[in-house]
Amino acid sequence: MASTWLRLKEFYDWALQNGDERTDPWFLVYSPAPVTTVFFMYLFVVWFGPKLMENRKAFDLKAVLITYNFSLVGLSSYMFYEFLVTSLLANYSYLCQPVDYSSSSKLGIRMAKVCWWFYISKVVELLDTVFFILRKKNNQITFLHVYHHCTMIFNWWAAVKYVAGGQSFFIGMLNSFVHVVMYLYYGLAAMGPQMQKYLWWKRYLTILQMVQFFGIAAHTFYNLFSDCDYPDGFNLVVCLYIVSLILLFSNFYYRSYVRHNRKEE
Repeated sequence: MASTWLRLKEFYDWALQNGDERTDPWFLVYSPAPVTTVFFMYLFVVWFGPKLMENRKAFDLKAVLITYNFSLVGLSSYMFYEFLVTSLLANYSYLCQPVDYSSSSKLGIRMAKVCWWFYISKVVELLDTVFFILRKKNNQITFLHVYHHCTMIFNWWAAVKYVAGGQSFFIGMLNSFVHVVMYLYYGLAAMGPQMQKYLWWKRYLTILQMVQFFGIAAHTFYNLFSDCDYPDGFNLVVCLYIVSLILLFSNFYYRSYVRHNRKEE
């Protein structure tokens, strides 16, 4: 047992010390301890929050939600712009792009910074669940919702810690674009019932999310089996993760739109 703990400690120390020297000093990057703490705090809120609100009146968060959602539209727009423009200026390959770890590369640092912002945005987006709880919209807190939020913070901690750039940019760029559309929808919905007639495209938002996942899957599978100087371990994790999201979102789409429409016929 002692030798097992020693090996685990040695691996942990190795993992800490072999990260990207450019990003290690940045907030919430060097150690997994802070993001793990955030993870457990989030799970506690998911478990305890509905119990706390059970006998309380739902909060009216209209102004907060409008500000929050449109702020994320702005942040997502900024990140999409940075991913796209930086990749074009640096002449990134959309098929195979190694990570530029050079501290002297301005474009490499710029790409690493937007990867960090993307990671931080995933931490901020945990507030989605908090707002559901405060508004007593517990039906929105599904396994898919919690799974997606929990896994994204760890996935992007690892991305910023070890591969801030390279192939990672493609995932961040696609997801930032989708989140511009998604939080625009949420922001408009938060403005009140008078906006419902303009929100007929909710189904197509889910389709856009799924198209994104298939695009990421194709991109990552290609790199997993091609000769690309990018860690295969990360490509494999992304492949397995994106398959899980495709399955979960496909099930959500079926239950929300296909089966629901059949019941109405």
